[in-house]
Amino acid sequence: MPIINTNGIDLYYEERGSGDPLLLIMGITATGSVWEQHAAYWEKDFRCILVDNRGVGRSAKPAGPYTSAQMADDCAGLLEALQIQEARVVGCSMGSIIAQQLVLRHPEKVRSFVLMCTWARCDNKAKAVFRHIMHCKARLRPEEFALFIQLLIYSKASWDAPIMFAELEEGREQAAVEPHPQPLHGLEGQAAACMTHDVLDELSRIEVPALVIGGMEDSFTPAWMAEEVAVAIPNARLHLYQSSGHAFHWENLEDFNSLVRDWLLNH
Repeated sequence: MPIINTNGIDLYYEERGSGDPLLLIMGITATGSVWEQHAAYWEKDFRCILVDNRGVGRSAKPAGPYTSAQMADDCAGLLEALQIQEARVVGCSMGSIIAQQLVLRHPEKVRSFVLMCTWARCDNKAKAVFRHIMHCKARLRPEEFALFIQLLIYSKASWDAPIMFAELEEGREQAAVEPHPQPLHGLEGQAAACMTHDVLDELSRIEVPALVIGGMEDSFTPAWMAEEVAVAIPNARLHLYQSSGHAFHWENLEDFNSLVRDWLLNH
């Protein structure tokens, strides 16, 4: 089982494909395996590295709180253990704030990066959402908690589409039998990292190419957050999906996979 010790914890990861390294960092509650539908496409061109963040999956789940800087150092240690001097990085939601910190703290390790449904700081509403996620995790059965997350991240169009609706139901059923469920303290640690992330004034220091992607109907991390990040990073490109939520990468799967692949191949 591929586990390395970094930054004082055991970190689980998987590798797929060959080529230049591409580090994939997933969001709160999610394991690296959630990249499956994207890695299956990108592995044709890149050596994809899918990591379970601290607090989830088969990585260590120490007591929190965690910070985005700490989790970025976890990833830097992973790259060092794999003897990767420089990688492209894609971060989704919480993974995007980890990616920001990775570029800020270890700029020599990042060639270019993609930030999905990202933010540079949390306003009061965002903090309230993260607190409510913790409260729901503590009180709901796994399949009920999965439903809450789905309601938070998918747009109306997804709920109205028969195929997607069936896939959402299947996802809730899978949550009920998840072999490596995230413990409450792991979620709380990750939520703390999300709420305390505040680097807006530092993003102007970033010199590597950046692609920022958001969904216009994202009610979790609204489009203004992605826009704020794109403005703050010099020469960043912004792409917003219309009629899409926080899960725009699944709602526009083929277009998203192609968009990111093509951009990464040129950066």
